[in-house]
Amino acid sequence: MAEARQSETHGFQTEVKQLLHLMIHSLYSNKEIFLRELVSNASDAADKLRFQALSDGSLLADDAELYVRVSADKEAGTITISDNGIGMTRDEVMSNLGTIAKSGTADFFSKLSGDQARDSRLIGQFGVGFYSAFIVAESVTVRTRAAGAAADEAIEWSSRGEGEFDLRQIDKAKRGTDVILQVRDDAEEYLDEWRLKSIVTKYSDHLNIPVQMPKRDDDGKADGWEAVNSGQALWTREKSEISDEEYKEFYKTIAHDFEDPLLWSHNKVEGTSEYTSLLYIPKRAPWDLWNREQQNGIKLYVKRVFIMDDATQLMPTYLRFVRGLMDSSDLPLNVSREILQDNKITRSMRNGSTKKVLSMLSKLAKDEPETYQQFWNTFGTVLKEGPAEDQANQEKIASLLRFASTHMDTSEASTSLDEYLERMPEQQQSIYYIVADSYEAARDNPALEIFRKKGIEVLLLSERIDEWLMSHLSTYKEKAFQSVTRGDLDLGELEDEDSKQQQEAAEKAFEDSAKRFEKALGDKVKSVRVTHRLTSSPACIVTDENDMSTQMAKLMEAAGQKVPETKYIFEVNPEHTLVQRVVALDDEQRFSEWAQLLLDQATLAERGNLKDPAQFVTRLNRLMLELTDA
Repeated sequence: MAEARQSETHGFQTEVKQLLHLMIHSLYSNKEIFLRELVSNASDAADKLRFQALSDGSLLADDAELYVRVSADKEAGTITISDNGIGMTRDEVMSNLGTIAKSGTADFFSKLSGDQARDSRLIGQFGVGFYSAFIVAESVTVRTRAAGAAADEAIEWSSRGEGEFDLRQIDKAKRGTDVILQVRDDAEEYLDEWRLKSIVTKYSDHLNIPVQMPKRDDDGKADGWEAVNSGQALWTREKSEISDEEYKEFYKTIAHDFEDPLLWSHNKVEGTSEYTSLLYIPKRAPWDLWNREQQNGIKLYVKRVFIMDDATQLMPTYLRFVRGLMDSSDLPLNVSREILQDNKITRSMRNGSTKKVLSMLSKLAKDEPETYQQFWNTFGTVLKEGPAEDQANQEKIASLLRFASTHMDTSEASTSLDEYLERMPEQQQSIYYIVADSYEAARDNPALEIFRKKGIEVLLLSERIDEWLMSHLSTYKEKAFQSVTRGDLDLGELEDEDSKQQQEAAEKAFEDSAKRFEKALGDKVKSVRVTHRLTSSPACIVTDENDMSTQMAKLMEAAGQKVPETKYIFEVNPEHTLVQRVVALDDEQRFSEWAQLLLDQATLAERGNLKDPAQFVTRLNRLMLELTDA
């Protein structure tokens, strides 16, 4: 290597500093995973070069046999992981080794508490990658030359993991990357080649790039290189030949996770389209689960040649938590993202993988409901995106949804739609639900009073996505969904003839009072009518069937959208003592004050806020003073 050129010093991104600190101090019990991560990165670099060489054979030059090499030097106290893969340019080194170029990192690190065991699990969700080198190394040097670059355009990156890294241009005879670890005193066990070999065979035996280590003669001297992994891609083997432990270790390698997967499915599909899929569902959510723009977790191979690791065309966005790979026998090796975008083979693979994941989850829900509940607690909100995104599988997705309900004791308890249908009275024609800002607000909404009185179950929805979900989920098994806070309440055959006659009589008797309320409230309401929802509250507000619901309006406002003002229907309970006393007032000014107060109370119960809370407080205080003076 020629004399190094002038060095530049750069500071790490803040999140990298935090991650490095945790690598060094929190993962002492999982040290060996550093080699799994670095070998996996090196294998990916070789895979990427092999793919690019399909369209530009000159990138391989005279070095076409791709490999990953692992060696240790006990005297120098170093471990070196080398590859002759794609390499990196200066900009790629800055991007890949100096920053974590993903959104959501701030939220991820806000969850770290300093508790070593807990933070270790969180880092497992994050994916440790290159920075795992600092688990065992007091300093790390990376020398890399991009494929196609000149020998004097290579880059050396070095750091002690303490906030800064040095960068300089060097000469490097061959393309690829060398990662050199200066091993800490407490990690000297990894300088033993047998120890390194055992880790490689444990974690990386499946890699189809040969992982080589020094071949020793009888005197222990290095005599060339030999592959220490089997080199057979795990997914190409028969399922009967693969142990559960091998499946789990393979998952940890491709997902960069510390924990075992929740479940997996390995399938070979033959027919009009031939491909192999190996799909995993994690136990824990990855740190960037809520970023819909994140790279997908599905790797694409064609005839065992790696093509890309963010094949979004192979899995719908609402299943973005799925990890794994798909290996096609039909796609061309030089397939591009543009070709994948509108390709019947890709569509077939996507449809097949989607149905397989939904089938896995359905089986889990049926056979292990408690485990499925754990899955739901982790990924349920993401799955709720499905009915809008995937019309073809809408009912299957709906069967996997879980809801709190008025028949459950706590917000943690949940029910499926099938269980709801089983409990429905025979004459009930609709699935009733309510959407609110919180579980408590949904549970205590006055609109539920008549349903409780009649023992009719109502689903309680309280997540931000729920209103959007229900706007796309109109029926389930021929039963229509009906919001209890929208439109006219029609309980159909659940109401007996006497009740209907009593309601009609109440409406007629209240006609004059309803007009009086409408005059007092003016354009603040759409209309005033007798309620059939309330039994113990004086009034409530509901939206017209064709108007935007409260929660949808809040959702759009939160997204920065302009939302037209909703005019509510004001429903009054004429049997309530407070309403009767207000109606009995002769003073129209006082009647108007009380009418506004009832409207504000109803608005608070439905919306959780008022446009002018100060005016509400002033009016309330004034009316209370009148009562005390009386």
